[in-house]
Amino acid sequence: MAAVPFELKGKKVFVAGHRGMVGSALVRRLAREDVDILTVQRSEVDLLNQAETNRWFEKARPQVVLHAAAKVGGIHANNTLRAEFIYENLQLAANVIHAAHVNGVEKLLFLGSSCIYPKLAPQPLREDSLLTGELEPTNEPYAIAKIAGVKMVEAYRSQYGSDFISLMPTNLYGPGDNYHPEYSHVVAALIRRFHEAKEAGAPSVAVWGTGTPRREFLYVDDMADASIHLLRHYSGGTLVNVGTGEDITIAEFARVVAKTVSYTGEIVYDPSRPDGTPRKLLDVSRLAELGWKARTSLEEGMKLAYRAFLERKPGT
Repeated sequence: MAAVPFELKGKKVFVAGHRGMVGSALVRRLAREDVDILTVQRSEVDLLNQAETNRWFEKARPQVVLHAAAKVGGIHANNTLRAEFIYENLQLAANVIHAAHVNGVEKLLFLGSSCIYPKLAPQPLREDSLLTGELEPTNEPYAIAKIAGVKMVEAYRSQYGSDFISLMPTNLYGPGDNYHPEYSHVVAALIRRFHEAKEAGAPSVAVWGTGTPRREFLYVDDMADASIHLLRHYSGGTLVNVGTGEDITIAEFARVVAKTVSYTGEIVYDPSRPDGTPRKLLDVSRLAELGWKARTSLEEGMKLAYRAFLERKPGT
């Protein structure tokens, strides 16, 4: 842990993946800081291309990097696009982390995912559970790519003394989410499904799986705030979980979504669809010791997320 808080003021801060849900939340949070926010469009710099990435770093000279660029999706996307998920996420991590090192970046924050932990690891999931068991098969390629990113951060810290850190967010939701009917995460998928059912007057809504898995949900702007807090106050070689420390069943969550969108029909479950990991709750004691706690309740966050869904551009 850093004895003196890292000074962000006046720094050039690069947000890799600024157009995604996580990246855009980081940009919103950084707008409250006295920093120079750097972003690039994929049409300008393809972070999957090592040479292009290095050239951009050499020219822009960011002092701080927040690595939120990733190919993401729900269970179906992870299980269907396995090659893309492992290739693109490995490339993004390798290119950005190495370019940050070569070009003298002062601090880097790598954002992973709670799916890096073993499927049957003891709950709540502690940071030291990493690599202690088998992964959930449906998202193993994505998880392996994220684990590689974590290990890269550790390697550059140990070999070069780089002030690089890793954060593991729980399931995120909020503005900028992907509402694709097949490839979205559970929150966005259910918001869209319940909204469309309400609009169509459908008597029931089908929820994938049995409804029994337990999940933890964190509003994405809370995650962004935690990231800035940890940039300032954490400089350790161990990854840090970021979540609420509370979970609910998918069935309970479906009822929260139904209430949020004012859907009054029946909720049914489709056990032919995969449940995924039985439970994913993060141990956030390390985060609490570092002085940060989630502020947005699930009910409040879902209202904000639904409002963002209603305001989204057509076709997204």
